[in-house]
Amino acid sequence: MVDSLGDSLDRALEGAFTRRIPQSAQAQMKYLVKQLKGTKATARALGISQRTVERYVSGKLKRPRQDLRGRMEREVRKRWQPQVRAKARKKAASTDGLVVSTRARFGFTAAPGTTDDARIRDITQALPPEYAAQLFTAREQGATEHQLQQIAADGLARMYFRADNSRAHGLGVEFTDVEHIEIEL
Repeated sequence: MVDSLGDSLDRALEGAFTRRIPQSAQAQMKYLVKQLKGTKATARALGISQRTVERYVSGKLKRPRQDLRGRMEREVRKRWQPQVRAKARKKAASTDGLVVSTRARFGFTAAPGTTDDARIRDITQALPPEYAAQLFTAREQGATEHQLQQIAADGLARMYFRADNSRAHGLGVEFTDVEHIEIEL
């Protein structure tokens, strides 16, 4: 399965965590109950019964099925260390920017006679803070994967293909068939 740009953004922020997420099912469930302010909301978020949540919290149940274990971990990661996550997001969006590593098909549109056929390229490129800010804002507002890829394509077009807009003015870049994408802060 191909990574999504949104998931890669989330993983990049998780790299800023200063502590590991809770490991046991009981610890994860207690954390979720605290964050979601009750067993009912936790049960709804995980798609299980309220009684099952209570059994994990009390320690009567210890080993969740694999699908439930994955949902629990995802929900915990989503809420873990929000201040650390916000600080990393702010730093990337204001001073540091981010690095995009991708293997995808890039094609170009430019003045007649200068177009290049699309081909697979491996690119690792630092993007300035404004693209980090756009990506994080779009992710928070529920942008589609295609919209996130378009922001990344604009950043790669400016920084990689147009050398920070010092050449190839008017060159449009198409970013498709993503095989791999990884974001680092």
